[in-house]
Amino acid sequence: MNVRCSTTPKGEMLTDMKTEFQWDNINWKTVYEHVNRLQTRITKAVKQKKWHLVKRLQYLLTHSFYAKLLAVRRVTQNIGKRTAGVDGVKWLTSEVKMNAVLTLSDKKYKAKPLRRVYIRKFDRKEKRPISIPTMYDRAMQALYALAFSPVAETLADTKSFGFRIYRSTQDACEQAFHCLSRKNSAQWILEGDIKGCFDNINHNWLLANISMDKSILKQFLKAGFIYNRQLFPTERGTPQGGVISPILANSTLDGIGAIIDEKYHQRDKEKRYRNLRKVNFVRYADDLFVTADTRETAEEIREILRQFLKERGLELSEEKTRITHIDDGFDFLGWNFRKYKGKLLIKPSKKSIDKVTQTIGDIIKDAKAWTQEELIARLNPVITGWSNYHQSVVSSEIFHRIDDKIWNMLWRWAKRRHNNPWKSKKWIIKRYWHKEGTRNWVFSSEGKNLKLLADTKIVRHTSLKLNMNPYLDKGYFETRRNRLRIRRMSRQGEAIGL
Repeated sequence: MNVRCSTTPKGEMLTDMKTEFQWDNINWKTVYEHVNRLQTRITKAVKQKKWHLVKRLQYLLTHSFYAKLLAVRRVTQNIGKRTAGVDGVKWLTSEVKMNAVLTLSDKKYKAKPLRRVYIRKFDRKEKRPISIPTMYDRAMQALYALAFSPVAETLADTKSFGFRIYRSTQDACEQAFHCLSRKNSAQWILEGDIKGCFDNINHNWLLANISMDKSILKQFLKAGFIYNRQLFPTERGTPQGGVISPILANSTLDGIGAIIDEKYHQRDKEKRYRNLRKVNFVRYADDLFVTADTRETAEEIREILRQFLKERGLELSEEKTRITHIDDGFDFLGWNFRKYKGKLLIKPSKKSIDKVTQTIGDIIKDAKAWTQEELIARLNPVITGWSNYHQSVVSSEIFHRIDDKIWNMLWRWAKRRHNNPWKSKKWIIKRYWHKEGTRNWVFSSEGKNLKLLADTKIVRHTSLKLNMNPYLDKGYFETRRNRLRIRRMSRQGEAIGL
């Protein structure tokens, strides 16, 4: 930070204060308000198509001290804050974080190569590449994501839900329900799967179409990666693991909805939309499906998608892209959508059930020497997370079935710990299961109870108004979020008898 020409008296300058004291005394509410004010101005400029003004406002935001504070806070609070890049540097102390803010700049910026690691996919032999930037590069990506996000949100497809502010998988599920639930809804589904979406996006397309400083964007894209101590170039794709990658991937896929609307949605004389071929589109990140009235229409849409993706360096996976009838059902975001005698039921998919069952089973297998309290502490977050995810669909029967599987696994775990003739089954039951209220079989210890999936009440998700913008309609989203929270809390209170 250049302060040599400042007229501020010495001792009162920002750089004269202890950096640790500066970070610990930041008013984050003021920081968020200042950044959001500039983001709102960018959104309005995009809606008015004043692109020169958008560029100037983005420059103001990326050089704003408040935006830099927010960028550093984002990369030091997320789940990967203790994972270093190729330089081995971590920002863990208040002093280091504040120094990072003061040194964050686009002047002579050159991104360092990414650290490549591979993680195994669930129930598959192949591994997924993850590229980890340095902390400094992550902060730069977060800073420029703050400036580009208002543009991406304003130009995004109305029916895309992945990596969007105030949008979730439940919103995508609810939109799918509206498209498929009626008796006269579309019967044919095109399930689209994009082959290696993040790894194959054309860099030239991104540089030509993304409203961002081109020199900085090029640094993000062309940084290269290091694997087994060798440097490899990145000729295409956005690295999975980068802060800005989800926004870039989303922007690459935006436009599918507009093409479908232009071809299949027509206005009548009264200027009302007519969807005679029952074509509806829903996307969450790189997972998507399109409804159609006939198989021929679905095949026609598949060719449109292929052409759209080809321009961006992408292609549909031949193995996973298929056309199915709604009576046969299809999986989307961990749910199975299928009509039974004309009625649409959304249930947790078999793959999702198998995954959570295997996760719980692996925890119990690893708990051979754990105390009961430690086992309960590890299982409860998994049970709570999975049941909350599926509480808005038809899950009650499946919750009871998984509870039975968990009970059997815990029974085998308890018997193994006391596999001797002096410990009877009654003794084991009395040791690990206790009576709580009207229940006789509660796996508990020292006041800590194992949660049951069946205790989760089914709560229908509230539909989202698709035309709302998170930067212009903040009040709507905050009110909606509070209402959803209140509904869930009231249902949880009913479940425990309050």
